Amino acid sequence: MNKISSPCVKNCNYDPSYRYCTGCFRSGEEITNWIYFSEENRKKIMKSLPERRKILGNNYL
Repeated sequence: MNKISSPCVKNCNYDPSYRYCTGCFRSGEEITNWIYFSEENRKKIMKSLPERRKILGNNYL
């Protein structure tokens, strides 16, 4: 089984008003704990990223 790699795009900019990084759209907790999360939890996070991108809008793309 392949491990799910981090969605980090090396463009970190944490926006406290949205509580997500505007590069990878993960929360601070998700970024910090990514290496400790189960594959199932990582999949859930990855699945939520497109919706977060929509919510934050195109200002961060």
